[in-house]
Amino acid sequence: MAELLYFTGTMDCGKSTLALQMDHNHKARGRQGRIFTSHDRAGESVLSSRLGLAAEAIEVRPDFDFWEYVVGELTHGGRIDYAVCDEAQFYQPEQVEQLARMVDELQIDVFCFGILTDFRATLFPGSARLVELADRMELLQVEALCWCGERATHNARTSGGEMVTEGEQLVVGDIEQDDRQLAYEVLCRRHHRRRLTAAKARATLSPEVLPFGGSA
Repeated sequence: MAELLYFTGTMDCGKSTLALQMDHNHKARGRQGRIFTSHDRAGESVLSSRLGLAAEAIEVRPDFDFWEYVVGELTHGGRIDYAVCDEAQFYQPEQVEQLARMVDELQIDVFCFGILTDFRATLFPGSARLVELADRMELLQVEALCWCGERATHNARTSGGEMVTEGEQLVVGDIEQDDRQLAYEVLCRRHHRRRLTAAKARATLSPEVLPFGGSA
C-alpha cells in the first residue's frame, strides 16, 4: 500500500539531503518519480541541500494542482511511482489534501520533507495539514544544534543578529533588508524564548557563553 510520509525537523537537520537520497534510492530500484519543491534557497525549480547536492524539480506555487498534474501525466502515458516533496511547509492545505488523494486513489508513494513551525514557533498551515493526514511522521535523527550546544528545536528569524517575532510568515533569508542582514538561526527552546541569538550572546557579558570557539 502506498503511504503519505512526513519527514520533519528544524532547519539544518538534513531534510533536503534526505529528500535527494530518497529519490536516488527509489530510482536505483527502477521506480519513476517526480521531485517537487517550493521557495528553495537555490531558486525556482531546483531542490538543493547545504551539502552542495541539487536536482531539477517542479516548483509548487500556491495555485499548483498536484492531482491535475499527476492525472495529466498518467493520461499521456507517463509513469509515476512516487513523489518527493521538499519544503512542504510552504504548500497550501488543499495541496496536501491532493497529495493524500494521490496516495489513496492512485497508489503513489508521497514523501514530504519540511519544518513544522515558523520563526514565531507557530505551525505552518501546510505542516499542520500534513500532521493531520500523514500515515506516518518521522523526526529526522540528524540533530541541529543551538549556539549553546543543546539540541535546536526552534527556528528563529534574525535581523542584524537580533531575533524578530513579527512579519510575514514566508520571507527568504540571507538578504539585506533596511540595511540589516535578514537571516535564520536554529535555537533551543530556552534561548528562543529569551530571544538570545548567537550574535547577541557574543555581544553581551552573559555567563551563557558560546561553547564553540568562545570562552570556557
